[in-house]
Amino acid sequence: MGELRTFPVPDGLDGMRVDAGVSRLLGISRTAVADLAGEGKVLLDGRTVGKSDKLTGMSWIEVEMPEPRAEPAVVAEPVEGMAVIYSDADIVVVDKPVGVAAHASVGWTGPTVIGGLAAAGYRISTSGPPERKGIVHRLDVGTSGLMVVAASERAYTLLKRAFRDRTVDKTYHALVQGHPDPLSGTIDAPIGRHTSNDWRFAVTSDGKPSITHYDTLEAHQSATLVEVKLETGRTHQIRVHFSALHHPCAGDLTYGADPVLARRLGLERQWLHAVGLGFEHPGTGARVDFTSRYPDDLQHAIDVLRDA
Repeated sequence: MGELRTFPVPDGLDGMRVDAGVSRLLGISRTAVADLAGEGKVLLDGRTVGKSDKLTGMSWIEVEMPEPRAEPAVVAEPVEGMAVIYSDADIVVVDKPVGVAAHASVGWTGPTVIGGLAAAGYRISTSGPPERKGIVHRLDVGTSGLMVVAASERAYTLLKRAFRDRTVDKTYHALVQGHPDPLSGTIDAPIGRHTSNDWRFAVTSDGKPSITHYDTLEAHQSATLVEVKLETGRTHQIRVHFSALHHPCAGDLTYGADPVLARRLGLERQWLHAVGLGFEHPGTGARVDFTSRYPDDLQHAIDVLRDA
C-alpha cells in the first residue's frame, strides 16, 4: 500500500472536478489522479469518488498514493542510423531514425537518443529528470526526423521555455490516406487519452487544446503528401488529428490505416517525418534552421505512388 494523504478540500476548490482539484493540491497530473480514482484510491468523506465527481469545500479527501517507481537508468548504447547534424556547447541536433525513443522509460528496452549521444561522447545538460536529462521535446518511437537536445543548463531552460511558448517552428511531412478537404486547413480539436486504450489518444471533449495546420504538397490516387506545422505538441497529435478526419497517416495501423495500402507502399510504420526545426539559438540568440531528408522507407513509399 502506498502513502495515504489526507487533507481538507479548500473552499476555493469547491465544485471542481476530482481529477482537476486533486491534481492542483498534490502537484501530480490529472491523468495520474484519474487512474487512482479508477482504482478506488480517492475518497471524499470516506466515499469512493470518480475522476469527474465534484469536490465540496471543507470535506475531507483521502488519496492512496502509488508506490514510487525506480526510474530507468540511461544506458550508453550506440544507435545505428542516428546522425548528429549539428552540435556546439549549447545544443545537439540529431536526425532520429525510426525505432528509437527520445529517452528511457518504463517498459522500453530499445535504443534511445540520450543513450546514443552518451555512447558517442556528447555532453548533455544535467537539467531534467534523471532518465531524460537535456530532453526538451520528443518524437514518437515510430516517427523519424529532427530533435534538439540541450547540452548546457542555460540552453535547457531557454529551449523548454521556447517550446512552452510555441516559438519553435516544427515542420513535419505526412503521407495521409485519401484527400483532405480542404486541401489546406487547420485542425483545432482537443486531444486526450483514449477511453479504452491507455496507450492511444483521441479527440475528446475534455482533452488538451491541440492545433495542427496543414498544406497539400502532392495529391496521389490513394494518398496525399501534406506539410504540417504544429502550434501545440500533444502526444500523437498529427496521427490523432488526421485519423479523426478519416485520413490516417499511411501505415499507421494503430490509428486506422489501411493495411493493404501499407503493404503496397512497403510501410511497416506511420509515414511521418520531422523535416524541419527552427528556433532562436539559446547561446547566440541567432535564428537557426535545420532540415532532414526522408529516410529510405518513406522515400520508397512516395516513389511507389509517383510511379503508379
